[in-house]
Amino acid sequence: MTASTTRTPPADQAPPIEDEAARIAFWERQAGRLDWASPWHTAHTFERPRLLEAGGPEDEPRYTVPRIEWFTGGRLNAAHNCVDRHVEAGFGAKPALLFEGEPGDRRTLTYADLQAEVSRAANALAALGIGPGDRVVIYLPVIPETVVITLACARIGAVHSLVFGGFSSEALRFRVEDTGAKLLVTSDGQFRRGRAVAVKENADAAVAGENAIEHVLVVRRTGDAIPWTPGRDVWWHEAVDRASAVHEARPFDAEHPLFVIYTSGTTGRPKGLVHTTGGYLVQTAYTHALLFDLVEHEDDAVNDPARVADAVHWCTADLAWVTAHTYEIYGPLLNGVTQVIYEGTPQTPHPGRHFEIIERYGVTTYYTAPTLVRSHMGAFGSRPAPGQRPADRWDLGSIRLVGTVGESVNPEAWEWLRREVGAGTAPVIDTWWQSETGACVMSPRPQDPCWDSGSGDAAPKPGCATRALPGLSTAVVDAGGSPTPDGEQGLLVVDGIGPSAARTVWGDPQRFLDSYWRQFGERGWFLSGDGARRDADGDITVLGRVDDVINVSGHRLSTIEIESALVSHPHVIEAGTAPTADPLTGHAVLAFVVLTAEAAELDADALAAELRAHVAERIGPIAKPKHVIAVPEVPKTRSGKIMRRLLTQLFEHTTLGDITSLQNAHAVAQIAGITGHPSAEGRETAHVRP
Repeated sequence: MTASTTRTPPADQAPPIEDEAARIAFWERQAGRLDWASPWHTAHTFERPRLLEAGGPEDEPRYTVPRIEWFTGGRLNAAHNCVDRHVEAGFGAKPALLFEGEPGDRRTLTYADLQAEVSRAANALAALGIGPGDRVVIYLPVIPETVVITLACARIGAVHSLVFGGFSSEALRFRVEDTGAKLLVTSDGQFRRGRAVAVKENADAAVAGENAIEHVLVVRRTGDAIPWTPGRDVWWHEAVDRASAVHEARPFDAEHPLFVIYTSGTTGRPKGLVHTTGGYLVQTAYTHALLFDLVEHEDDAVNDPARVADAVHWCTADLAWVTAHTYEIYGPLLNGVTQVIYEGTPQTPHPGRHFEIIERYGVTTYYTAPTLVRSHMGAFGSRPAPGQRPADRWDLGSIRLVGTVGESVNPEAWEWLRREVGAGTAPVIDTWWQSETGACVMSPRPQDPCWDSGSGDAAPKPGCATRALPGLSTAVVDAGGSPTPDGEQGLLVVDGIGPSAARTVWGDPQRFLDSYWRQFGERGWFLSGDGARRDADGDITVLGRVDDVINVSGHRLSTIEIESALVSHPHVIEAGTAPTADPLTGHAVLAFVVLTAEAAELDADALAAELRAHVAERIGPIAKPKHVIAVPEVPKTRSGKIMRRLLTQLFEHTTLGDITSLQNAHAVAQIAGITGHPSAEGRETAHVRP
């Protein structure tokens, strides 16, 4: 693709051209990983927000919305790059998907199988009137059909939007209506926590109002009886399984929308982030290869065939989460590796289900959320006794790399994951990125010399995302944009964005500007919304959302730091902290803790005092929780992020905000019963220790 050129911003706004040109040239080299039907003419366009009006005393200044493009003029097909080219290269017999259902049913789809299934689904979509640019909402569990229909949408140029199968009908309705979708794909049900859960009723409720839905395509998963609307509802096995397995993939512009993914809704109305095809696939393919050890050096633009051949990848995220889009659907398939997908919950029917799956399929790379690691710690112990360790009961010897994503991982969970799953030798990639960035931005790399025990270098710091990946750049700055001193908390910005960055908010470009670009957009910096600090080595530790800060007597305390201190106590499995109003100090620290079974035998007052003292010892007296509340679970979004604002609302008995994005909405009712929140239908004994 040597015919490309670069469009740069005005000279008074641009970074040094040598750095910018080198960064863009790096991504052009990585674009060679993909098959392009035609080359791009412009490698990168970035029109930063410009001030239009300064505004009056009470008015916000007005800016233009940013314009971001990569590989403009280039044409390619996402499904061809994920499937067809591997078949054409002679790898059709290689397993692409190793599926395990929660009840224990299993399927293997080779790349040739996947090509046939995706082609059938693409033909079925066309028969249902779906074409390029049409939106398709996918409301399915983690089953092969979810991957198939996602790639089929990409194959015909339809825009897909995946929705977590545990979301309510209202959450689904919003996404159906906001995207203007013509087709909803769902199932009769799904298997969850050992039972069949109805799904179709939620889907019907979501499309009962005013919307553009023409058909509902239904996968038979549980076999239960479901309501049916003749003329609208269509069975998958009738529409897809009977369609032709031959379909010619056509190329689309690099900036053609690939999918819309909605933020979790922790800060109001969910935002539909738009990701386009070319740039997203380039950064996804490269970062998956880099982070999951398919290349020898971090600037390689070609994978090591031996590493690809041996790889069995498992990203444990639900397919509707952006992590799964990038490192469970597109990334592994772009790189031609074999991957595991698992439908169910990690502790069904026993706490070692994940380790059983690792053993069965010979998983080499295990990528999961810190909250799941803490769940493993709760089930097996922070320091399992000999004979009780996961590796004593299941063969985990295939693991060569482990990783975390979602929130900053507590050092204790980092160490447990490496010691108990990675045998104390596997590299740990503690990745930082967001739905907005589309792919990973910061992480340690398995290629770093520090993972070679003979190098003499220190291993990465547990719980620290370290530094930006090649072709990207991050910084920690204050509200005015000046670098913060080492060790001081500031705002994490991406000052060198990558090709996979979101282009806009669906139907609301002004919100895209206001949410991410208003504060530093003129400098070309994306505001992540996370707080962070840089240490003397230049490594960055992410401290969570900037609104997840507790201000005690003028001291700004990170919720994640307090939670990490609590989790380091042997009786605490998980913790969620939040601010509550205090007339003396402004905020007081409110701590919700999930305790070990052994802790139930201890005196509650004494344990609460012990936990406060433990935090004071780890951080300082200013961080001591004023209130400690034992709960069965803390409320989390599907990405594993603790929804801390709900903790404050539940404690202060104020109106609860949106909970449609929670993966465990039942936790809200449990906590409401404990705290006596008016929303509680019943009451449980309070365990609040002031």
